[in-house]
Amino acid sequence: MCAVTQLKMEIGTDIDKAAKLALNGMLVAIPTETVYGLAADITNENALKALYAAKGRPADHPVIVHIGDKSQLFELAENIDEDTHKLMDAFWPGPLTLVFKKKDSVSDMVTGGQDTVAIRMPQHPLALAFLKAVNRGIAAPSANKFGKVSPTKAEHVANDLSREVAYILDGGTCDVGVESTILDLSSSTKQILRPGKITASMLEEVLGYKVELKEKSQVRVPGSLSSHYAPAKPISILSSNNLENGIAQIVSGKRGVSVLSFTKPDAGECHWLEASSDPALYTKDFYSNLRKLDNFDCDTIVIEALPEGQEWTAVKDRLKRAAQS
Repeated sequence: MCAVTQLKMEIGTDIDKAAKLALNGMLVAIPTETVYGLAADITNENALKALYAAKGRPADHPVIVHIGDKSQLFELAENIDEDTHKLMDAFWPGPLTLVFKKKDSVSDMVTGGQDTVAIRMPQHPLALAFLKAVNRGIAAPSANKFGKVSPTKAEHVANDLSREVAYILDGGTCDVGVESTILDLSSSTKQILRPGKITASMLEEVLGYKVELKEKSQVRVPGSLSSHYAPAKPISILSSNNLENGIAQIVSGKRGVSVLSFTKPDAGECHWLEASSDPALYTKDFYSNLRKLDNFDCDTIVIEALPEGQEWTAVKDRLKRAAQS
């Protein structure tokens, strides 16, 4: 049994304590600007095993390595070129993960057995302080059960992993609210493998050439499964034009429905949350709202379809995958 399951979980802001626990092979949760991560030392095989066990994560599903200093990239990755330096200068620290060919020293447990490694430098001040304190790469997938709704608050982690985590470093609510953009630099064709706050146009402005979103790739990355980020209750995505009629049909045959929409529907009994029309605010609140919707006394979750535009791409991706469960 993993040692962390025998500890009483604590929540606080003690960076030194969190770092010492991580260096001793324990699992700790850390805040980032995207979501809370479940942190494990990438040089400690037992810690990595505990990480996968705690999440129920498949062994072939890679994790992202988080670093606290750009110089650490050279210890983990091969083929660091001029484009890499441009991207680091523009977006690190920040919500951009870069995929490289890995150094031989990087464990297959980190990469899911692939010859590539995903790396990022987060922007949250507590995460950076923690990473500087441990002074090594840290695997930090979302601090929740695999395939379920990601955590954007310390309380979300406590609800999901109270028996598995030794310490939760409480950094408040995550500013971005969905996982980082993943850009593949491991081949000659630069492609986005997971959308995030850093959009294609932002990357193109720095790189000077077109970057496309790849729906499917031979390189496995986190968040790429068709069903992911899912609440316990099923989600129906309804267009604005069909929202009220669709809700009425669901209500007529079910105990109840919870709704996330831009305006309150006039469709009988439902639990309603107002969605922000600002894409950044909508995205920041998305996972928290999914958890609230799931906790209502209802059978089905209804979410109004989202507008077009690059600024909506990341959260539309998460919604689509959450509705596939």
